[in-house]
Amino acid sequence: MTSTTTHRTGRNLPAAIATGLVLGLVILVTLLWWNWGFVIFASAALTVGVWEVCRALDACDMHTARWPLIIGSPIVLVGCYAAGQLIGQPQDAMWIITGGLAIMMIISLFMRIPGGVQGFVKDVAASAFVIGYLPLLGSSIVLMLASPHGAGRILCFIVCPIACDTGAYAFGSLFGRHKMAPSISPAKSWEGFVGGIVLAMVVAAIVTHLVLGAPIWVGVLLGLVAGCCGVLGDLVESAIKRDAGLKDMSHVLPGHGGVMDRLDSMLVAAPAAWLVLYLLVV
Repeated sequence: MTSTTTHRTGRNLPAAIATGLVLGLVILVTLLWWNWGFVIFASAALTVGVWEVCRALDACDMHTARWPLIIGSPIVLVGCYAAGQLIGQPQDAMWIITGGLAIMMIISLFMRIPGGVQGFVKDVAASAFVIGYLPLLGSSIVLMLASPHGAGRILCFIVCPIACDTGAYAFGSLFGRHKMAPSISPAKSWEGFVGGIVLAMVVAAIVTHLVLGAPIWVGVLLGLVAGCCGVLGDLVESAIKRDAGLKDMSHVLPGHGGVMDRLDSMLVAAPAAWLVLYLLVV
């Protein structure tokens, strides 16, 4: 093992750090100065994520209508944000989400019909899973961005799973004794989970109060809900990889693996964060 590879993860640490810094810089710059750039970036990431999940399902002998999903997912995100900007009421942009996802499902059904009855339910279910897992959950990110103080809302949301991951790693390394889901993610412990959630609540309380002027308790609730959902997202993606026999979803991000290896917690946490902020922050 070379000096540039960590013993714990087997990843190239300098490459992972460099990739993380570049991604973080792109997110920060686009949120501060060009929100459409963030939408384009998020749409591109989601598109790659769709491809990765479709590829993983292929390994499970579940074949999706890949191209309608790859093409339709970024259209839903871009259309949702555009509608939110033009209408002025971001929640009204939900008709783009509903209509776009419905059309994707209809096309997926249509494309599978010529393949006959063998494996029909399994393949259609795979397409429905991808539609619900990525564009449906991911659309809540652009709903947040299209809301008042959208960039601030995104920032408050993003820090939750990041803080939770950091806290879980630190507390799990120091105090981890009881495995959380050993058959899915052997490294996760309940001690790490508790530490991660506590750190997420503290960080979210501070950031939400400073950025959005929200009461401390709103940030605490945001950290709790988004942190728990982020852990669930991480476990879901790990379960998909184990079922498909994959270590990483792909190798498009040096030192990190696939896009889904970075989006997993964000995707599931996003709708929860959007709902908390939508209901409790004006």
